Formats: sequence, structure tokens, C-alpha cells
Amino acid sequence: MTYVEDRKPARSRLRVGLATVLFVIYLAFVMWVTMSPSLEGVGVDSIADRVLRVLHRVGVPESFGFMQLEFTANIGMFIPLGFLLGLALPGWGWWLALILLPAYSYGIEWFQGEFLGDRVSDTRDIISNSIGAWIGTLAAAFLRALVHSRDEKVIARAMWNERREGRAPREKSAPVPSEYVRPAAAPAPQAVDPYAGAPRADARPTAEPTRPYAAPQRPYDPNATEILDGNAWNGGNSPTAPTQIIPR
Repeated sequence: MTYVEDRKPARSRLRVGLATVLFVIYLAFVMWVTMSPSLEGVGVDSIADRVLRVLHRVGVPESFGFMQLEFTANIGMFIPLGFLLGLALPGWGWWLALILLPAYSYGIEWFQGEFLGDRVSDTRDIISNSIGAWIGTLAAAFLRALVHSRDEKVIARAMWNERREGRAPREKSAPVPSEYVRPAAAPAPQAVDPYAGAPRADARPTAEPTRPYAAPQRPYDPNATEILDGNAWNGGNSPTAPTQIIPR
């Protein structure tokens, strides 16, 4: 059996490999931020105060405080996580990120509440993390759809050019196992006619080939003269010119 090459965009191994490596690195960073016993040494509170002062200075309402900033920061932290996981998953498996990342956020909050006394477990963190993960995953799905549509147009254009130039589209045949290959059948022997070349009883005799007509040659007689007529003068023959006669 011959399998015609499926003219569909191939999966990008570079994209999957790069997205997987970056996802693992960023996941390690998220785990360090969310599962550390305390972030006092990092100076999160001082960083949050500086960000709030800048936001209030550019026109953000004073009602936007530390709780709102933390909610927004959790959304922003999980957007790259959803985006990278959406690119790393194969085929239509990107939708699994819509389930896996919210479940991962729930596991983080449960771990903080059970084992980290200095950290606070909050349902709003699960909601904000899930929103960020969904935004990143949908952005990755949209990007993959754009690339897939572009690749299909490129392939369709290449096939159209091949047909326009009179060349059949390239085909790719899969190797056929030897046990499925039948040997070519030998040609059937032809029957020999024992009477071939023998004359047939009802055959008609062939006629002898005709020979071109040759006019009889008259013997030459120097004493004979030609009878005068009108055609003799026109032909340049004299009345007494010797001619040939046919003896009777």
C-alpha cells in the first residue's frame, strides 16, 4: 500500500522543545515564590510599596491598595506559565492547561495552609492564578492557530505552483514490508501452432506479377517507303524515308 504524504503542517520540534525548557525553568521560579516559608528576605513588602507609590503618582486611584496589587500580580505571574504550557503541549492538548494550572494553584494554597505557617492560604489567590493561566493558555492557542493557518496557506501555494508547472505533487511512499510483497507472476507460455508455415488447402494461388508492356520491334528494311499522310509531314518524315515494317 502506498501512503500519500499528508500535506498538513508538521509539528515544530523547536517550538515544543524551547517551550518545554522555558516552562520548567519558570515553573521552578513560581514554586520558589509560592512555596518558600517566608519572603521577608526578598523585600516583597518594600517592592509593593514602591510600585503602589508609582501607580498612585500616575493616576491610579488610592483605593487600589496592597490586596488589589497582589491579586493583579498573581494574574501576571501565571500568564507566562499558561502560555508556555499551551505551547509545549502537543496538538489539541493545549486545553489541558486550562485544568492543570488551576489544579496546581489549588495545590499551592493547600500546601501553604498545611505546612507553611507564615504564609496565608487565600481563595482569591486560586482565582487570580487561574485567570492568569487561562489568559496565557488562550494566547498560546491563538498563536498556534495563526501559525497553523499560515503554514496551510504556504503548503497550498506550493502545491498550486507544482500543478501550474505541470508537475504532479510530490508523494511519499511508506516502505512496504517484504512479507506483503508478492513476486511478479511469470508470463503464460504461448501455444505453438504445429501447422504454422504449411500451405493451406483453401489458399488461392497468387497471380504472377505483371511486366511492363513493351512495343514490338519491327525489322528494319532499307528498300521500304512510308505511305504519305498528313501526320508524316508534321513529324518531319520524308515520303521516301526508309522505315520499319512488320512482316505479315
